[in-house]
Amino acid sequence: MFIRVKRKKTTYFLHCDPSESVLETKQKLQALCDVHVDKQRLILVEPETILDEAKSLEEQQVGCDALVALTYKIQGMNEETNEETNSWEEINIEKPIDPKAYLRKDHNEGNNTNL
Repeated sequence: MFIRVKRKKTTYFLHCDPSESVLETKQKLQALCDVHVDKQRLILVEPETILDEAKSLEEQQVGCDALVALTYKIQGMNEETNEETNSWEEINIEKPIDPKAYLRKDHNEGNNTNL
C-alpha cells in the first residue's frame, strides 16, 4: 500500500506494508528528509490520531492512500529545569494553489466586455 506523508508544502509517497511498524515508516522518512526518527511525529489526519511507533500501521487503521501529517520536535531548553523541551510543531499542511484560479483571474482581467 501507499501512504501520503505531508508537512508544509512537501508530500512523501511511501510504499508500506500494513504490518510494518510506525517506527519502520519513520526510518524510511529519515532517509528522505534527514530528520532522526526521535524528532519525528506522525499523525493520522482523519481522525486526528498520534501514531504509536511500536504498533503497526494496520493496528492503527492506517490504510492505503492514508493522509499522515509529519511534525518535528521543537528544539529548545526549558530555562527553569535546564532540560530539553518536549514540544512538537502543530500540523502544518499547506494546500496547493489551484492553477485554474490564476487562469480564470487572468482571463477575466483581459476580458473587458461590457454587458
